[in-house]
Amino acid sequence: MDPATITLIILGLAVVAFITNKLPVGVVALLVALALWATGVMDLGEAVGGFGDPVVVFLAALFVVSEGLDSSGVTAWAGQALARRAGTAPRRILIAVMVLCALLTTLLTPNGSVAALLPMVVMLAVRAKASPSQFLMPLAFAAHAGSLLALTGTVVNVIVADASTDAGGGGFGFFEFALIGLPLLAATIAACVILGPRTLPTSVPKNVSPDLSRHAETLSRQYDLTGGFYRLRLRDQSTLVGTVLRDLDLGAEHPGVRLMGAQRPDRSRAPALHVLGPDDVLVIAGPPEQVSTLVLDSGLAVAMRPLGTQAAGGLVTREAGVVEVVVPPRSPLLSERVFAGMQRGSDLVILAVRRRGKEVDGETDVVEGDVLLLHGAWPAIDTLIDDRDVLLVDSPDLLRRQAVPMGSKAPRALAVTLVMVLLLAFGLVPAAVAGLIGAIGMVLLRVVSVPQAYRAVSWQVIVLIGGLIPLSVAITDSGAADLIADGIVALVGDAPPFVLLVALFVLTGTLGQVVSNTATVLIVVPIALAAAAETGYSVQPVLMLVAVAGAASFLTPIATASNMMVMGPGGYRFGSYWRLGLPVMGVWLVLAVLIIPLIWPL
Repeated sequence: MDPATITLIILGLAVVAFITNKLPVGVVALLVALALWATGVMDLGEAVGGFGDPVVVFLAALFVVSEGLDSSGVTAWAGQALARRAGTAPRRILIAVMVLCALLTTLLTPNGSVAALLPMVVMLAVRAKASPSQFLMPLAFAAHAGSLLALTGTVVNVIVADASTDAGGGGFGFFEFALIGLPLLAATIAACVILGPRTLPTSVPKNVSPDLSRHAETLSRQYDLTGGFYRLRLRDQSTLVGTVLRDLDLGAEHPGVRLMGAQRPDRSRAPALHVLGPDDVLVIAGPPEQVSTLVLDSGLAVAMRPLGTQAAGGLVTREAGVVEVVVPPRSPLLSERVFAGMQRGSDLVILAVRRRGKEVDGETDVVEGDVLLLHGAWPAIDTLIDDRDVLLVDSPDLLRRQAVPMGSKAPRALAVTLVMVLLLAFGLVPAAVAGLIGAIGMVLLRVVSVPQAYRAVSWQVIVLIGGLIPLSVAITDSGAADLIADGIVALVGDAPPFVLLVALFVLTGTLGQVVSNTATVLIVVPIALAAAAETGYSVQPVLMLVAVAGAASFLTPIATASNMMVMGPGGYRFGSYWRLGLPVMGVWLVLAVLIIPLIWPL
């Protein structure tokens, strides 16, 4: 059996495996690479060579850069700015959400932008008293359109640009994709605004993603932190030095002031018979004017003021945050004596203790099920993620991303991203090198940690692309692409050029509804190049059309990860997508066939 036939059989089996979804897509991709080696179509180096391809390196680097922008609060800032300006008018919110998602996609890829904006969009829908289903599918569709605004919008753009360069047609500039992407984005927004209310369901999802953007205000109200406490440190010359703690009566001279607890300099709880000394800390509650008088009269230093007096603004900042934890059974914390204002560890303060829904006043022994409200620096809070002594109520990482716009690391993240974009825009270095510079910059400037960078990479996507790149090469080298292209050209015959473009769009678009758009483009690119060579057309318009058709994944939830992300929160069914997706896809086909030959002549 000749290599072309073997390659087509492997291709057919891979498509069936993708459609049936019986195996993980990464496993299918690896099996494809192994099958190419086992059947002799490729040697081992060629069969696994996709994992060293510059496209794979660039994509992995983009995941790290996207994580830096998201974790530093850049996306939170963009989302909150949109929430302030969009108001509660559903149509206005829809347009603003789609434009923002498209712009973010140029840096975060479709999956990253949808993941970053999804909780915020759900909350905007709830505040506008509208169904999230009216916003979430347009959000995903806007991400698809936004992927065609810049080279970094999706790995498909990089694949197409590299293929154009290798074929001798010249690559595509960084913003060249926007020549077709902007009309497609405008058409997508118009279609969703006009047809969305008629085609999208109005169902309300059972599970709504948590909105932590106003978490500080919620906690401030729930725990009544408006009064709060003061942590006062004894100076060397304080009049309270030498006083036995149980004999301390602050309320006698300072009405309303009461002692909640005390800690030694090593942060251990001071017992009743403890003799106060320099650097001991008293936790005080009471009227601010009386506390101020106490500080002056007794020679104390204010170590921590009430956070609730700042309209909850002090609870979550760039440097510090707040988190609720539940004490589980068998925790070492059980029976430990604590009080509001007590400092634990190096940088965590207990703001409040709740038991059975009620706040505990004064010192108490921790019991199973108690809820502690902790405040401290973000690194200290992050250590609680792996702490088995307590259970986190909300993710600190999610809280920081939603509630801390433009965090302290944001300027560094933006600077690194700007450098990467400039390198790509002016073609100063290959795309993979620019991506690596961006990823390394994020790590060296400590925007993301090394473990965070590893977690940011979607290894499923990396394995999928690395395993399917050899199939794309085999389709070209074995002659399989020529066989398929001959069939397409024969079908088209002597028809006008736009008929070939329509045929390639239909082939790519149809396959892309059941196979990932990246895998689809890897399969179709060699076929498109062969068809262009046989008809004598330029490769650039043909490849740009493949990129557009690859992004037109509107008809099924399994077409892209971003489609799948919105399915649950939007309350969609499998058949919900084509009702809006089919008209949008039809508009894309018409615009692509009309505009692409005008910009990139055949």
